[in-house]
Parts: sequence; structure tokens; C-alpha cells
Amino acid sequence: MANTRILGINVSDRKEVAAEVQKVLTQYGCSIRTRLGINDNEDEGHCGSGGLILIELSGDTTEWDRLETALRKIEKIEVNRMDFNRNSH
Repeated sequence: MANTRILGINVSDRKEVAAEVQKVLTQYGCSIRTRLGINDNEDEGHCGSGGLILIELSGDTTEWDRLETALRKIEKIEVNRMDFNRNSH
């Protein structure tokens, strides 16, 4: 694996956008190697309305770009990415 991309998806209102986010992630599921969801906790034992999803991508980098573009079209989420060149070390 020469390159690794991590996408961080900050969801501000899970109830409103969860289905749309899940649809996109399912559509590009073959490009997702690892997925981690972190819920906001307002109080101990109570979920907040937002959350963070971290995904590690693998495979075709063109699909990575398509996935990121599709996610960026969804309102009420923020998408950031980290790219690593794994061949440099």
C-alpha cells in the first residue's frame, strides 16, 4: 500500500443526516478499509446530537476522490482529510 488517506467526518446533527451519510459510505464501501464512529456524549450515558466518523481508505484513489466529493455535498457535516505516502520510510 503506497498511499493512505484518512477522512474525518464531523456530523453536527446525526438524526438529520445519518441516513444520507450512511448511503454514501455504503456506496463506496469497497474503498473503506477501516471505519470508526465516535459519538458525542453530552452527559455520561446520553448520546449527543453529533459525532465523528474516521475512515481509512484503500484501493482506487479515484474512488477516494468520488467518495470525498459525495460527502462534501451533504449539509451539516464537515469533511477533512489526511494523506500519507507510505513509501517514503
